[in-house]
Amino acid sequence: MSINRVREYLKKYDLDKEIKEFNVSSATVYEASLAIGCKEKDIAKTLSFLVEDNPILIVVRGDAKIDNIKYKKEFHKKAKMIPSDLLEEIIGHKAGGVCPFGVKENVKIYLDESLKTLKYFYPACGSSNSAIKMDVDTIEKIVNYVKWIDVCKIMEEENV
Repeated sequence: MSINRVREYLKKYDLDKEIKEFNVSSATVYEASLAIGCKEKDIAKTLSFLVEDNPILIVVRGDAKIDNIKYKKEFHKKAKMIPSDLLEEIIGHKAGGVCPFGVKENVKIYLDESLKTLKYFYPACGSSNSAIKMDVDTIEKIVNYVKWIDVCKIMEEENV
């Protein structure tokens, strides 16, 4: 079970006991915000893509969407999400629990600049009913990420 893999991963940083497990689903940004009691923007969603058949994860704030122009500029390819039925095989986590912790070794992880606008955020922990409170300094220390990138647009900005 991938929550156990995440628990082992976070144990190295003495964070395993910080995982929150809920009696309700936290699989979507909306459900996670209800389970935690925060705004949707405070959820750190982890999006999964294939770039030339190589899996990547991008951790973004909950109300952000991929900006196709920015994504193509960064990766020189059109965004191609990993089908949900292949996530566990390719990434190591099922849909609703995808996170940057305890993933398969060949998965490259990127952190989106949108996270830097939040004091705290809540990524999933490998299951569809778990999360952990985190800040930018912590995620930088515990995730083996490639780099910070800017490939998102914040949805509230579109309504201005």
